[in-house]
Amino acid sequence: MRIGHSMDIHQLGPGNGLIVGGVIVPCDYKSIGHSDADALLHSIAEAIMGALAIGDLGTLFPDTDEKFKGIDSSILLKKVVDIMKDRGYIISNVDSTVYLEKPKLRPYIDSIRINIAKLLEISVNDVSVKATTSEKRGIVGRSEVIACESVLLIDKKMYLRKLR
Repeated sequence: MRIGHSMDIHQLGPGNGLIVGGVIVPCDYKSIGHSDADALLHSIAEAIMGALAIGDLGTLFPDTDEKFKGIDSSILLKKVVDIMKDRGYIISNVDSTVYLEKPKLRPYIDSIRINIAKLLEISVNDVSVKATTSEKRGIVGRSEVIACESVLLIDKKMYLRKLR
């Protein structure tokens, strides 16, 4: 059994929707990055990579490589999941927190959880996504950034099959 943790942060700028966990959240801004800048999926992918001790997203998908410019973060996460599966692991559960002043994510949390479960090939009951603000303090509170943290547990496939 291995634990992975990661945090990702992206600057916010003018736009017409924020991508969080692969779900478009309507608002007047977007996150800025080399890919589609989905901070939640990035934090989950890097948590998996941390559990496997294989570096970070920049190692596998360098921002100097134009083929990754604007890429859907779901594709990046699926590639990381494939690496994990090839090494004989599956995800037991994932717990994520999104730090964002606005918009409120409550109406989108279920859709985000369902999408993440699909991408990770696990039950939605094993995916927790929480959203919080920073009470109008700091860079999150001024809506300058979106930040996400994820922690997850992976285990060898055989072990989890025996338990379930």
